[in-house]
Amino acid sequence: MTTGSAAFPFRAARSLGARFRRLGAVCLAALLASLLAACATPQRIGGQGPAFERQGRFAVNLQPAGAAPYAAQGGFSWRDDGRVLRLDLVSPLGSVLARIRVAPGLSELERADGSRESAPTPDDLLALVWGHPMPVSGLRHWMRGEAAPGIVVDAQRDDQDRLASMRQDGWEVRLSAYDDQGPGRVRLSRLDDQGQWRLQLVVDRP
Repeated sequence: MTTGSAAFPFRAARSLGARFRRLGAVCLAALLASLLAACATPQRIGGQGPAFERQGRFAVNLQPAGAAPYAAQGGFSWRDDGRVLRLDLVSPLGSVLARIRVAPGLSELERADGSRESAPTPDDLLALVWGHPMPVSGLRHWMRGEAAPGIVVDAQRDDQDRLASMRQDGWEVRLSAYDDQGPGRVRLSRLDDQGQWRLQLVVDRP
């Protein structure tokens, strides 16, 4: 997420509490839209000046190697003014799971219990809380419907020349349901030696 997208946007979890909070810096996976329907959406994040803003729902599905699968869902609120990115994650009942702030040179995660983690970049932050490198900086770009800087493989565009799918930084990225700001649905999946990770973000329409 640093210069990349949410987004986003985790340490393998046994419960929505401890484990999901440890994975809170990243959002991963795709569940069916029906699982998302009843999730609470957090309030809009306030701030001065223009910003790219999204609110909606997320679903995470994790299959760590050698461990039980884990799934979670909830709401997200995203505000990116080009310099500072803020991301709030809430449970389906509306309680705050995590707050993430990404600024140049500093990425911070605040959990619901008030504990904090920080690192120079979102990728470094995820490696710290997850214990396994997993690039997430691209989410800041993918949320806008664009590729992050770097190598892109198998990019496909829809009939309106909008980015529909690609592979980047080890992720399968699928973007759809565009509005005038970008994709209304972002689906990410990843398979590596630590397991399989999936995330879906669905934007709520006004």
